[in-house]
Amino acid sequence: MKSTKLQIENKDGIALQAYLELPANQKPNYYAIFAHCFTCTSSLSAVKNISRALTNHGFGVVRFDFTGLGKSEGDFADSHFSANVNDLIAVSEYMASNYEAPSLLVGHSLGGAAVISAAAKLDNVKAVATIGAPATVDHVTHLFSHSIDDLEEKGPTKVNIGGRPFKIDKAFIEDFGKTDLPTVVKNLRKPILIMHSPTDTIVGIKNAEQIYHQAHHPKSFVTLDQADHLLSNTRDSNYAGNLIGTWVQRYFPTKENIMLDPNNEQLVGHLNLVEDNFTTSIQTKNHSLIADEPASVGGNDFGPSPYEYLNAALVACTAMTLKMYAERKKWDLQEVFVYVTHARKHSDDLGIETDTPTRLDFISKKLKFVGDLDDKQKEKLKEIASKCPVHKTLASEVVFETSII
Repeated sequence: MKSTKLQIENKDGIALQAYLELPANQKPNYYAIFAHCFTCTSSLSAVKNISRALTNHGFGVVRFDFTGLGKSEGDFADSHFSANVNDLIAVSEYMASNYEAPSLLVGHSLGGAAVISAAAKLDNVKAVATIGAPATVDHVTHLFSHSIDDLEEKGPTKVNIGGRPFKIDKAFIEDFGKTDLPTVVKNLRKPILIMHSPTDTIVGIKNAEQIYHQAHHPKSFVTLDQADHLLSNTRDSNYAGNLIGTWVQRYFPTKENIMLDPNNEQLVGHLNLVEDNFTTSIQTKNHSLIADEPASVGGNDFGPSPYEYLNAALVACTAMTLKMYAERKKWDLQEVFVYVTHARKHSDDLGIETDTPTRLDFISKKLKFVGDLDDKQKEKLKEIASKCPVHKTLASEVVFETSII
């Protein structure tokens, strides 16, 4: 999975840093925007995990840093709630102009409140998903309530939020009271998925109940049982991302998955030289694959290289052959690891005599067995590993026939 770095200018001329995640085939069916939590950034592991899970459901996902946070320009004092909503709208407009207007907004914590507000203003947004969102925008002010008196007396002041210092002013505080989120939710009239952990100690589960009751159908609630507020456990964030990707399909038109036709052959490969650089689509009767070259040789590294696929065929065939042999012998082979590397080595270095010294294809295959096996059984498995069909094909003389269709 590769991320494309974007720089998006908001209405105040502030540059927002963003990343665009695309599906493996680089051709999303729809686009989504992810809004991170209060004082967080788009680099939070949960944000990355959820975004990348959505790409597996055919989405292109933009994750970005709000004004004054992460690698975006501006001051945190300017990152009040209204500015967050405006940043979302700016990202949506950028995507509409340069790619395609986003259809889905996903928001975490206060970002959840922001995507609800932005969705109410964006006709292109067809669905909204929130994670640990507060029912009111001013919910976050308790984080710095002890400093509000200082603002009245001394003006702009520094506050400590989550162990980090941030400078805020009176306007920053007052902005949180300007948005009537319950009314926005009641008037939204778009499909909404509300996800929340019952053990969330930062934004209590009661908030999810309030948002759910305020929203109109179609609305859905899913509990993120045992998750913390930041979804710091990878299992929780992956679950949330996959859940959103599945849920939203009910509300989006199904787009036909245009597949290459192998034309009665075992597989077909296709490369559009104008659009795809080295990225090659491969299709068998039932499976789609992507091949590419690494960035070091000018590729985009969107998939394994051709030789990595060659190695993969050998690895898979070897493992499967060993499984069948061990089961037939009723040996206690529980797991097998096959490590393969292809290289070009000189015949002299390999100690191989040839009529003319030359460079030869060299494949290193290393085996690791898990199970109650004695040395004699392991040696026999090593011998069998060289008899898998792909190994025998690579070791034999192959006859090619190439024709033009």
